[in-house]
Amino acid sequence: MTGTDDGTKAGTRGPARASGPRVPAPWVRTRLRAAPAAALALALLVALTAALAAAFPRAVDRYEDAGLRRTLDDASPRRTTVQFFAPRPDLELSLGEGENALREAALRKGYDAVLAAVDKPLVADRAQSSYGVRTSDPTDASDSFLARPSGLPPRVALVAQNALGAHSRPASGRLPRATDPVTATTSEVEAAVTTDTARTLHIKVGSVIHVPGLERAPLAVRITGIVAPREPDGAYWMSTPLIREPSLIQLPSDGGTYWIGALLLAPDAGPVLLGTPGKPERYWQVAPDTSGPTAHDVSGLASAVAALESGPGLARIRERVDPLTDATTDLDEVLSSFTELRSGIAPLVAVAAFGAGTVAAVVILMASGLAAERRRGELALVRARGGSLPGVLGRLLAETAVVAVPAGALGLGATLLAVPHARFSSAVAAALAVTVLACVALPVRAAFAHRAVRVHGGREDIASVRPSRRRTVAELTVLVLATAAVAALRRGGTDDAGSSGGSGDQLVALAPVLVGVIAALVLVRLYPFPLRRLAGPAGRLRGVVAPLSLARAGRTSASTALPLLALLTALTTAAFGGSVLAGVHTARDHAALLATGADGRIEATHALPTALPGRIRDTRGVREAVPVSVAYRAQARRGSGTAGETAALVGVEPGPYGQLSRELDLGGFPARTLRATGPGGSGGSSGSGSGKAVVPAIASPSLAARFGTAPFSVQLEDDSKVTVRIAAVRDVTPAVTDLDFLVVDREALTRRAARPTALLLTGGHLDGAALRRAAGGGVDVRLRAEVRTAYVHSPLQSGAERIYTAAVAAGAGYAVLALLLALVRAAPERSALLARLRTMGLTRAQGRRLLVLESLPQALLAAVGGALTGWAAIRLLAPGLDLTAIAVAGRPAPGGTARLRTDALSLLVPSLAVLVVATGVALAQAWWTGRRGSVRELRAGDGR
Repeated sequence: MTGTDDGTKAGTRGPARASGPRVPAPWVRTRLRAAPAAALALALLVALTAALAAAFPRAVDRYEDAGLRRTLDDASPRRTTVQFFAPRPDLELSLGEGENALREAALRKGYDAVLAAVDKPLVADRAQSSYGVRTSDPTDASDSFLARPSGLPPRVALVAQNALGAHSRPASGRLPRATDPVTATTSEVEAAVTTDTARTLHIKVGSVIHVPGLERAPLAVRITGIVAPREPDGAYWMSTPLIREPSLIQLPSDGGTYWIGALLLAPDAGPVLLGTPGKPERYWQVAPDTSGPTAHDVSGLASAVAALESGPGLARIRERVDPLTDATTDLDEVLSSFTELRSGIAPLVAVAAFGAGTVAAVVILMASGLAAERRRGELALVRARGGSLPGVLGRLLAETAVVAVPAGALGLGATLLAVPHARFSSAVAAALAVTVLACVALPVRAAFAHRAVRVHGGREDIASVRPSRRRTVAELTVLVLATAAVAALRRGGTDDAGSSGGSGDQLVALAPVLVGVIAALVLVRLYPFPLRRLAGPAGRLRGVVAPLSLARAGRTSASTALPLLALLTALTTAAFGGSVLAGVHTARDHAALLATGADGRIEATHALPTALPGRIRDTRGVREAVPVSVAYRAQARRGSGTAGETAALVGVEPGPYGQLSRELDLGGFPARTLRATGPGGSGGSSGSGSGKAVVPAIASPSLAARFGTAPFSVQLEDDSKVTVRIAAVRDVTPAVTDLDFLVVDREALTRRAARPTALLLTGGHLDGAALRRAAGGGVDVRLRAEVRTAYVHSPLQSGAERIYTAAVAAGAGYAVLALLLALVRAAPERSALLARLRTMGLTRAQGRRLLVLESLPQALLAAVGGALTGWAAIRLLAPGLDLTAIAVAGRPAPGGTARLRTDALSLLVPSLAVLVVATGVALAQAWWTGRRGSVRELRAGDGR
C-alpha cells in the first residue's frame, strides 16, 4: 500500500489532523454565548441596582449639605461669627506703647495669629472677617443737630475697623483719613457714617460731633463722608450691626428713648480712643466660610469651634496676642440645631433605605435562583460526571463576575455623573456590595443545591416539604432580632436611636423589614394547611378548573419564601412609608390650621373697620368670613381679693363660629351652648358689660379645672367686666392658639369690647395678594397654605421626603419584579400544562381561569399578609416614632408631637396592585401560550 510521508493513506482526502492535545472551548465564553438574554438581563439588574444603591448615600449627602448651608445662611452673621476681644493694653505700659498696640499694624499681627489658630474643617472667610478697635461703652453726643426722639441725647460708639473702603462705596464725601499719627491727645479725627446712620441721626458731610474726653477736652469727630455698604448683609457689617445702622433704645424706667450709632474712624485712628471714657477694646471677628463645610464635617466643625471658644485654639491666641483675650460665638448652637434636626430625620430615611435595599437584595437572590433552577439539570450532570464542587462554583463565579462587575461599574459611573458633589467612598461601597451579592448569589445557591451528587430529586412543593431544624433555628433567630428591634423602637424611639449611633440604630431601622420577614416566614409555614384542608372539598366540585388550580397551587415550589418575603417587605415598607409621608402632611396641615384658626386669618391689634368684613367676603375665593373679638390679656378671678388668671376672652357669634369649629374639627359646639342668660341664669343679656348677667362660656381645660362651674368675673383690657359660667370645655378653639381661653357670645360684651379684631376665613383657594389689598394697612393677613409652606423650610425636610418617596417607589418596583420573576420561573411548566390540557379539551377561557386561579392563592396571601403586616408594623412602631422633626423642622408649631398613624390608602393600594399584577401576568401568559400553539410545548424529551 502506498502511503505518504506523513503516514496517511494514499487517496485519503481532507485536511490532516492536527497533532497535540485538543483545546476545550472556554467555559465563560461558551456560557455567555449559550444564554445571551439571561446575561443581558443580569447586567441590567445589577447596573440598575448598583446605580440606585450608590445614588442613595450621595443623595442623602447632597440634601444634608444643602440643609447645613441653609442653616448657616439663615443664622445671622452675628451668631455665626467667632468674635475675639481683648481690653485696652495693660495700664503699666507707657502711653506710646499703648497707642502702638491700637494701631492697624499691631491689630493685623493679632489677626494673623487668630487665623492661624483656626483648625480645619472650620475655614475663615477672609473677605468678610475683620478686626479693629472700638469703644465698648458708647458715650453721649450732646450736639444739638442730632436726633432726639424723646429729648435724650444719642450715644455714639467710635469704631476703627479695617478695610472700610473695600466694603463700602462713598454715597457723598470721602473716606476718613489719618494723615498725621493719631495719639490719645489728638483733638480732631475724621469719620464716616453709613447712609442709615446719617438719615436717622440727621448727620451730614461736614458735621462735627463732639465726644467727651478722658482728662482732656472733648474729641471733635468731623464727618468726611457717608458710605453705603457693598454687602449690607455680609459678616463685615452684620457681625456688629451697630456699625451699619443705629439702634433705638428704650429706658425701662420712664419709657424714654434714645439712639445709639457708630462713627467709623480711619483704621489707623484707634489710639485716639484711649482719650475717651468709652472703654476701648480690640477685637478680631472671624467669619466662617459657609460654602465649604459639608454635613459630614459637622462634628469636626463643632470641635474646632469649641477649641476656639475655650480650648487649645484660645490658649494659642492668648499666648500670641493677649492673655486676657476672650471669645464668644453662637456657631456651636447653630450647628447643634442642625444636628438635632438631622438626628430626627435620619432614622426615618434609614427605615425606607433598609426596606428598599432588602427587596432589591431578595430580587437579586431570586434572579440567581431562577438561573440555578434553569441550569439544575446541567449542573447535576456536570457533578455526576466527576465535576468537583469547588471547580463548578469557581466557573459559576467567573461567568457571573464577567457580567456583574462591568455592570456594577457602569451603574456606579452613571450615578457619579448624575449625582455629583457628594462623598465618593459611600457610593463605591454600596455599588460594590450589590456587585458582590450578584456575583456570589448563583454559586452559593448552586453549592447548597448540588452538595451531593444526584440526578433526580424528589418533590419540592410546599405541601410536601417539611421545614428542617436549621430553618426552624434561623426563623427563631430572626424572630428574636425583630422582637428586640420593635421593643427598642417602642421604648426609645427614633430620636434616642439617632443620637446613640451604632448597630442599635440599624436594628431599629430594620424593624419594619424584620416584621415583614417574620410575617413571610409564618405565612409560608401556615400556607400548606389551608391548601390541604381545601383539597378534599374542591375535588367534589363540578368542573375541572377549581380543583385543578387548587392542586396546582398546592404543588408550587417550596422556594416560595423568597418572592413572598420580597412582596411582604415591599408592602410593609410601602405601607410604613406611605403612612409616614401621610403623617407628615397631616401634621403640617394640623399645625398650620391651629396657627391660623381657619383657611385664612385677618387680625389687628385694634378693632377692624366696620366695612372690612363685607370687602373680604366679596374677595375671590372667600366662602365665609367669621368675625371675632379677642382680648388676649383678660383677667379671670373669683372675688375681688383673689389673684387674676390671664386668659384670652373671645367674643363670637355663636351660630357661624360654632359651625366653623365643627367644620374644622377644632372644638365644635352647638350655638345654644353660648346663648347668654340673664342674672342668675334667668335669660337675656344686657350687652352693657356691667358684669351682672351670667354669660355661658366655653373654656380651656386648665381654666375649667380652676374655676369649675360656678360664676366668676372676667375683666377686659378696656376695664369692662363680664360674669361668666363655664358651660362646656374644649381643648382647642379656632380663634386662639396655645393660650387659655374663654369663648362667649359677643352680644354680652360692651359695644367697644365686641368690635371684631379678627376675621376667620374659609375657602378653597384664597388669594393672599387680593386679601391684603382688600384688608389695607395695619392688619396681619395669614393664610393656612402659606403657614404650611413655611414649615417646609430646610432642605433636610424636602430632601428626606424625596428620598423616602423614591425608596418606597424603588421597593415597589422591585416587588413587582420579584412577582414577575416568580411567575416567569413557573411559566414553562404552566405552558406545558395548558398545552396538555388543551389536547384533552380544555378551552382557552378555562385555561385563562386556571392560570388566574392558580396564581391567586399566593398573590392573595401576599396582598392580605402585606396589608396586615403593614398595619401591625405601624401599630407596633408608632409609639416610638416622632415625625415632628421632618414635619415642622423644629419651628414653633402648635399641636404637640406628630405621631405615626395608619393611612388606609398606603395599606390597600399596594396590596390591590399585587393582585392586579398577578392577574394581569397570568392572563398575558395564557394569551401568549394560546398564540404559540400546543405542538411546540409537547416536544418529546422535554423535561417540563
